[in-house]
Amino acid sequence: MGEYAVEFNEVVKIFPTPEGGEVTAVNHVNFKIRHGEFYSLLGPSGCGKTTSLRMMAGFEWPTSGEVIINGKVMGRTPPYQRPVNTVFQSYALFEHMTVFQNIAFGLEMEKVSKEEINRRVTHELEMVKLSGMGKRKPKQLSGGQQQRIALARALVKIPDVLLLDEPLGALDLKLRKEMQLELKALQEQVGITFVYVTHDQEEALTMSDNIAVMNQGKVLQIGSPVEIYERPCCRFVADFIGETNFLYGSSISRQDDKAVVTVPDLGVDITGLAADGIDTGKKVVISVRPEKLRISQEPVPGLNTFPAKVVDTAYIGSETRIILEAAGKVRLKIWEQNKISSLDVGTYYYPGKEIWVTFLPENTLVLPE
Repeated sequence: MGEYAVEFNEVVKIFPTPEGGEVTAVNHVNFKIRHGEFYSLLGPSGCGKTTSLRMMAGFEWPTSGEVIINGKVMGRTPPYQRPVNTVFQSYALFEHMTVFQNIAFGLEMEKVSKEEINRRVTHELEMVKLSGMGKRKPKQLSGGQQQRIALARALVKIPDVLLLDEPLGALDLKLRKEMQLELKALQEQVGITFVYVTHDQEEALTMSDNIAVMNQGKVLQIGSPVEIYERPCCRFVADFIGETNFLYGSSISRQDDKAVVTVPDLGVDITGLAADGIDTGKKVVISVRPEKLRISQEPVPGLNTFPAKVVDTAYIGSETRIILEAAGKVRLKIWEQNKISSLDVGTYYYPGKEIWVTFLPENTLVLPE
């Protein structure tokens, strides 16, 4: 067994177009996935994440570069000879078979003994909390139950790596959130490497040990959920993961990990944490998460404080979402937690109220434009 479960070394995948041209779906991608890791490929539609997964599965072959699984270069190894199994968004269950027969199908193809099949299928049904439902047909199950059967069918063959292509995409929001927690718990229980493709940022943050954020065929950043959210490496990652405020300006000084940026639209200088490559005189973008901003009735002594006016508010229970306008033209989003239980409307911010905004330097990221 190799040091890593899955490795991509300079993998490129080029598809021909009907017009006679070419499109590069995966562009010199490199990453390493450890054994027993829950690893997500995250990005918008067309970013190359599903193509990457299909190359792991053997449904597509790289144009160049190497896909390595358990230390072995896969080359053009067919899917059935790879130590992986795939769960699709469509479930792909056999409607004419029972739940038990669906899960047992792969084992029967491998001529596993009936006793072993019965033992392993029964174990998987217990694992996905569907004991006693082996005689049902898929159409007699809910969407969430069908998804669990698809998982059990993939896990029963004990693959080294389980590939999941947006498997929760067909479920409603509440069930999807429940299944996210169940899926993570299941992965920890079985100890198998999960490679998960999704465009849902919250899903990736909830379940993953590490995330590779992709766009236009390239991996922009790899890191833990905390690293990806708190320290995005560029504007795209900051914008794609959660919500944020952007301000544009130029770096006027750099000292250690801090940079000072002049923001013409605000008419003030802002100090923040500088990303790699931020030098004096460079065009930059400032990113601050809405929940990291601070607002107050009076100016706060120190850095990064300026006046603003409340334009709109939305009370959503746990927090109030506030839209501010600063310097007559800059719009900012602030999510303020509702820490006081009060029915007095005056307790909350209201449109037209004059306030002060503070960007704490440790929560202010200075990124390449």
